[in-house]
Order: sequence, then structure tokens, then C-alpha cells
Amino acid sequence: MGSVRQWHWVSSAVCLAGLLLFAITGITLNHAGLLEGHIRTVTVEAPLPSEVADALNEYLAGDFDNAKERAELPNVVSQFIHTSSGERLSRHIRQAQVTDIDIYMSLPRAGGDAWLVIDADAAELLYERTDRGFIAYLNDLHKGRHTGLAWSLFMDAIALSCVVFALTGLWLLIRQQRQRPLTWALTTLGLLIPVLIMLLHAN
Repeated sequence: MGSVRQWHWVSSAVCLAGLLLFAITGITLNHAGLLEGHIRTVTVEAPLPSEVADALNEYLAGDFDNAKERAELPNVVSQFIHTSSGERLSRHIRQAQVTDIDIYMSLPRAGGDAWLVIDADAAELLYERTDRGFIAYLNDLHKGRHTGLAWSLFMDAIALSCVVFALTGLWLLIRQQRQRPLTWALTTLGLLIPVLIMLLHAN
């Protein structure tokens, strides 16, 4: 039993912070209509300096052999985008919509959204970022929405730790049922309540 207990407390320690986060954001998601945050929008319109416009025109007129070459913006254009909007585009440019005259990028993120257009004809950058607030950010963490690979792996690790925590807890209940006569009554109740709610009220 010692090893089971060890797995139980180790898994609980590993998943503690994540379990609290997902429990709290489960409540905020369940009452999203009552907890809407203040939406803040930032808009940027910036004319392209001549050297940026020249580099952009050359890029748009380029004959690229593969998608990897197309994904690499000229440094002067990337730097101008970063200076104007604060965006670093290394992970977005592969999904950009590129035409002969402009580049459009959708820039989703947890808790908000953004888009950017850099127009060679108008020699102008247009950028808009929307922030839906901290609660929306936490809710998107709960859903894994636009959170990246590292957060996705973290969610998998927390989920696995919770499974270990639950199964080792069940095993400890089985081993100690004689000392705790209410064990199976409470365990059965914990299983039946969500099933009954699903059958009677969640269809």
C-alpha cells in the first residue's frame, strides 16, 4: 500500500495547481454570461517607410521555390511590424494570406484576437488587437484555445496526474473500506449524481 499512497500524494502534488485552475475556470465558463469582462480594442494605422515599402514590394514580387522561403519575411519588414504593433510573427507568417499587393495575418491568442494587414499599394500597415479581459484569458486556458504546444502538453500532464490521483484514491478506499463504513455509499453517490443529472436535465 505504501507505493500506492506514494503515487497518490505525488500525483496530487503535481496536479494541485492545475486542478485548482481548471476547477475555478470551470465555474467561470459555466457562468460566462455573468462574468463578461470589459473588451478593449487597440487599433494601429502606420504608413510604411520607403525602405520597408521597397522590401515588401520585392518580397511580394518574388518567385519562391517553396513555402519555407515564402515564410521568411524580410528583416526590415518584420522589424517594422514588431515596432508598430508589438507582434513577433515567426509563428504566424506560415499561415498568412499573401497576394501580389498585401499580406493578411490572423493573430489569435488566449483571451483575445488580432489581425494585421500590410498593404503594398497603400503603403500602410493596419493592425487591430482585441482583449476580452483576464477571465476570458483564463477560460481560454481551460479550453486550450490558442495557447500553443507547451500549454497543451501541460494540460495532458495535469489530466494524466488527475487520473492517477483518482485511481490511487479509489484503491486506497478499497483497502480501507472496513475502517470507513460509508466508503461505498459516498462513492456510489458521487457516481450517481452526475449520471442522473445528465439523464434527467442535460439532454
